[in-house]
Amino acid sequence: MTLARGPRPGPTGGLPGLDPGPEPILDSVQGAVGATPLVELGRMFPRPGVQVLAKLELMNPGGSMKDRSARFIVDRGLADGSIPPSSHLVESSSGNFGVAVATAARLHGLGFTCVVDPHASPANVAIMRGLGAQVEIVDEPDLAGGYLHTRLARVHEVLATTPDTVWINQYANDGNWLAHYHGTGAELADALTVPPTHLVGAVSTCGSLLGCARRLREVCDPLEVVAADAVGSVIFGGPGGRRELPGLGSSRVPELHSPAEIDRVVAVDDATAAEACRELLATEAIFAGGSTGAVVAAVRRVVADITPPARVVAIFPDRGDRYLDRVWDDAWLDRARARRGSS
Repeated sequence: MTLARGPRPGPTGGLPGLDPGPEPILDSVQGAVGATPLVELGRMFPRPGVQVLAKLELMNPGGSMKDRSARFIVDRGLADGSIPPSSHLVESSSGNFGVAVATAARLHGLGFTCVVDPHASPANVAIMRGLGAQVEIVDEPDLAGGYLHTRLARVHEVLATTPDTVWINQYANDGNWLAHYHGTGAELADALTVPPTHLVGAVSTCGSLLGCARRLREVCDPLEVVAADAVGSVIFGGPGGRRELPGLGSSRVPELHSPAEIDRVVAVDDATAAEACRELLATEAIFAGGSTGAVVAAVRRVVADITPPARVVAIFPDRGDRYLDRVWDDAWLDRARARRGSS
């Protein structure tokens, strides 16, 4: 059949005079968020009686699990009125959440200012700007060894000077963990007929790990929840220090943090995370980012002392193309190894 050219269909689709019936066509790229695959990592973790499964959140259209929380928060805000249709959004981000919010803002016709720091991936900054976001880069580190405090100070300046501005505040917004409770965690609970014994995920705002854990604990008893944190992060009371991988750890304790729900914390330095990324690519052909490398390193420690039979689910939050200047750069890795050796 040849269809005559005519007016471009609107956002809901449809062609005049033609009813094709149900077709798997989404009305925007955000409809492709979620339903990410589970992959067994039998080549990397071949220990008998222990199965390691990876939830590939890095396959979300924006490249990370942050697509889920950004879509959930913006959609809910528009529905309940906390984000008016004429709003200008503002958020502090290390990169991936900024890309996800910029996508949602673009599709809903909202303005967006993202405050980042020098560790933000140049690729993420370029993507945000291409989506129409204003990107502001702060370059003054805070006293905890990161940039989060100075990023948040700039967010408050934007709030005070830009009319109709709404701060999403991923660090305290319940929509952050609810997105993963209803999304990632629910998908795992529905897919796995044999419940996992361990859940391993990276922490920064803590929303993704807590959302998944809260949903899985409804069907998994017992479940050991393991947080992969960064060396130099203060989330669990450690001393603040230099960190160069964006999206892992924090220089302040996020409001969503609930330490009673975390059973074990594995602190991973930059070099170890990068090495794990490279090993993951070599063994499983999965091209991942720094936070995923930290999760892999944490899984390795869990598997080393686990008692079979056991089933470990690891959340892989980010893909590797945004880390070409760090994880996948040999000179950067050499410097990271030198910092590790001197600590």
